[in-house]
Amino acid sequence: LWKQFNLKINSYREKLEKPYEIFIGLFLKYLIRHIFMDTLNLCNQIAKKSSLLNSIVNNTKEAFLIFSKTAEEIIKEMQKTSPETKFVFQNKSELEFEIRFGEDILIFTMHTNVFEFSRQHEVMKLPYVTQDKERSFCGMINIYNFLSDSFDYDRDYDIGYLIGRVFINKENHYFIEGKREVGLLYSNFNTSIINKESISSIILSSMEYANNFDLLVPPFDEVKTISVGEMKLNSSSKRIITAKRLGFEFQQDRE
Repeated sequence: LWKQFNLKINSYREKLEKPYEIFIGLFLKYLIRHIFMDTLNLCNQIAKKSSLLNSIVNNTKEAFLIFSKTAEEIIKEMQKTSPETKFVFQNKSELEFEIRFGEDILIFTMHTNVFEFSRQHEVMKLPYVTQDKERSFCGMINIYNFLSDSFDYDRDYDIGYLIGRVFINKENHYFIEGKREVGLLYSNFNTSIINKESISSIILSSMEYANNFDLLVPPFDEVKTISVGEMKLNSSSKRIITAKRLGFEFQQDRE
């Protein structure tokens, strides 16, 4: 390339009175113009992407606020209906809240980042997404299920389960990935709009699933041995693990 560049310079030197100065001037103008255009194009791409991501984050924040308020309303209504049963709502932060009912806790958390699905994901094959790739970018709300006693007795090694993930895109369309009772078919992504009614349904379905997701006795062979150290630690640090499916394979509960 450098040789070609020198050849062009030499040819201009032969044809023009001030060949070197004219050629360099034209070349610099060309170079500056293209660098400026490349920079401008990149700047526009970054601004467009940033605007898209901010829009999705705002949609997810608004939805999470509705989740929190709706969950509180549901818990208050259940407290009135069954005052002898434990129903508690606790707002942890703008990105997390929990509800306690019976022996269960559901913890809802919002991720602050925006995600896109892998090319192999079923969502990416939907006409709704293939028509506009930006629809595949989503904010995410996670729903976890824990035992109440795990928190009440500071059993830090107990295990909880992710039972659902709510994905919300730029158009406030959503779908749920998770357990069958909580989840939504991907094919409904193009018609499902996140609103108070759908959020109420998600919360109630999650509570129903957690209530029916019982604590099973772990297989004997999984817990038949324990060290002296673990037994000593048990009284102080609660080292023995408890989980609803301890010792069992949780691969979608073989759904």
